[in-house]
Amino acid sequence: MSKRVMTVDDSATVRKVLQMTLEEAGYDVVEAVDGVDALKKLSSESVDMLVTDLNMPNIDGINLIQEVRQKPGNRFMPIIMLTSEAQPEKKSAGKAAGASGWITKPFNPAQLLAVVRMVCPA
Repeated sequence: MSKRVMTVDDSATVRKVLQMTLEEAGYDVVEAVDGVDALKKLSSESVDMLVTDLNMPNIDGINLIQEVRQKPGNRFMPIIMLTSEAQPEKKSAGKAAGASGWITKPFNPAQLLAVVRMVCPA
């Protein structure tokens, strides 16, 4: 059975690239358009990993991670921040919220897959 990865990004283009990259590598992909959508879907679907943007409407990536980490069973789920933000204080905030890793946009699909495979082997 394939591992399921939820991608959370308000950019349809980024979601599409993530979907194609992950599905070609054997992962099932669940897409969410922002943090609110992600939390709604996570209440009814189980995923093995989360890849989220930082800057999104409604609930940003930091608050999403905090919410996800509070739910039973999500304490050790790999969560990768995929964002254009590279400031050390943003990375520190992500780590404090519970992010497992940080990839800066624009990203190389091979680099993303290497990180995903490391924390969530297919």
